[in-house]
Amino acid sequence: MLTLISVVLAAVIFEYSNGFHDAANAIATVVSTRVLTPRQAIAMAAFFNLTGALFGGAVASTIGKGLFDTDIVTMTTVLCAVIAAFGWNMATWWFGLPSSSSHALIGGLCGAALAAARGDWSVIKWNAGVWPKVVVPMVTSPLAGFIFGALLMFVLLVALHRFTPHFVHSLFGKLQIFSAAWMAHSHGTNDAQKTMGIITLALFSGTKAGSFDHLPAWLDFLKTPVFVLPKWVIGLCALTMAVGTAAGGWRIIRTLGHRMVKLQPVNGFAAETTAAVIIQAASYYGIPLSTTHVITTSIMGVGALKRFSGVRWTVVERIIWAWVFTLPASGVIGYALERLAAAL
Repeated sequence: MLTLISVVLAAVIFEYSNGFHDAANAIATVVSTRVLTPRQAIAMAAFFNLTGALFGGAVASTIGKGLFDTDIVTMTTVLCAVIAAFGWNMATWWFGLPSSSSHALIGGLCGAALAAARGDWSVIKWNAGVWPKVVVPMVTSPLAGFIFGALLMFVLLVALHRFTPHFVHSLFGKLQIFSAAWMAHSHGTNDAQKTMGIITLALFSGTKAGSFDHLPAWLDFLKTPVFVLPKWVIGLCALTMAVGTAAGGWRIIRTLGHRMVKLQPVNGFAAETTAAVIIQAASYYGIPLSTTHVITTSIMGVGALKRFSGVRWTVVERIIWAWVFTLPASGVIGYALERLAAAL
């Protein structure tokens, strides 16, 4: 029971960190274009992250049972994975790098599962899970963000070239509020689901191992004989994501919204709309996408079309290195923690 409490607590802390780490995903552009004040933007993002987190379950199923063999997973394995992801989140947050919380969690899970299986790589579902739902989207979704962000920006420039800059600024100052809200909602539908999957996996593993057999009747809600998201888990994760978002992520907001490229409301609208569409589609198909990757490359695509030299490519380079190292780094940490726990 103590292990389960530790897992839930660690997952809640991770979800909270995900909220403030990824708050920038939804609001960096709307803050940088000064359409909303930081307080207004964070309040809006917190609310729509909450609404998004209450919908769907395909991503949670992928995280909980689609990437590795659940037969070798224990509650300790899940705990090690979450701690690994949280540690990487904190490291990248400290340096203001918009790395992927999703890939940190996936890397931690796969690393811990591999350690639990004593190095047996067959426990990782490469062909059915990791490759099509993690590795391929890790490459294609940023490319899609860049290409479609630039394409939408091009269409808007052609459609709006006859209007005055004042009219365009005023119109998209209003429209960007809706695109930012949609982006926040999409973020909730994808990112909050991952922690729901983690907690449900711990409950499922504990039930299968008989850890809850001797608990009093009022704790029967913990028993999860089949992998189905309990309503209390959905509510807990949704609320935690919203509270974390409300805490803000100012370091990353500055990186995405100010340091990488200067944006106008029409640019912010194009980037947010592009990212929201891609993330919403991925959530429908149960793909645990990196919302950070998508919004970042959407901003790059919009900025590059505006003026290629206007993108600060040195900042982009630092971001890409954080992306490259996230999966292996969190995987190594998860592996080491599981082996350490097994040795104790």
